[in-house]
Amino acid sequence: MQEQAIAWRQAGEDIGFVPTMGALHAGHERLVTRARRENQRVIVSIFVNPAQFGPTEDFARYPRPFEADRARLETLGVDAIFHPPVDQIYPAAFKTRVDPGPLAEVLEGKSRPGHFAGVLTVVLKLFNLAQPKRAYFGQKDFQQVVLVRQLVRDFALPVRIVAVPTVREPDGLAISSRNVYLDSPLRAAAASIHGSLDAAARGFTMGTTDPAELEATVRHLLEGTPGVAIDYVALVEDTTLRRPDRAIAGNVLAVAVKLGSIRLIDNVVLGAERL
Repeated sequence: MQEQAIAWRQAGEDIGFVPTMGALHAGHERLVTRARRENQRVIVSIFVNPAQFGPTEDFARYPRPFEADRARLETLGVDAIFHPPVDQIYPAAFKTRVDPGPLAEVLEGKSRPGHFAGVLTVVLKLFNLAQPKRAYFGQKDFQQVVLVRQLVRDFALPVRIVAVPTVREPDGLAISSRNVYLDSPLRAAAASIHGSLDAAARGFTMGTTDPAELEATVRHLLEGTPGVAIDYVALVEDTTLRRPDRAIAGNVLAVAVKLGSIRLIDNVVLGAERL
């Protein structure tokens, strides 16, 4: 892939890159469509990255429907699909890891130690291979977007990070590859995730700016939903991940929950148009 990417760049063609772990869905399609619109070439990677899974997480059973994914990407008109084996990304002599720093120690990083070191390490390697001008990530994983932008800034990488709004089911549930694990009762309960965030976002629009009050709105609605166990609810600034004294437009209200053994995340940007 790297040789082809370099040739495209030398020919003056912009490359849009969409890194994925496969099990593609409508959210990935939106990333690819945006990349297709803004670049002459589009590369999509499909790599289930073992370095970002903890020892008790779902790496072994993470869905890997590669043939279906390839057909979907061909329909979308991508120029290259990069689907490397693990030993191509992490050969036996591989030693270096990216240290993501303090921003990786809160929210997802607190719940999943080591997760973002694994994410940033593979993203850095994929950027080097794909040579993109732009890389596309979903807003659902907003902390990941913050940290990838930090990576780009700190290493002076010539890549623009594009965050694309979350794609949702009709009831508001953020589309995720892990949604397929939910049985019918848990799937019904999962709608409360976005419902609680949307209620808090409406409260902000009506004038509530106390972070604790907005977080409490989310907690109250989630705690009243059978089958939902809260990991965290947090209102944070969108770059520092610190809790503001008062909520302002652009702050992010983020949540992580477990439904049975399935862990889902979501967020809403205060003051943004709600779906």
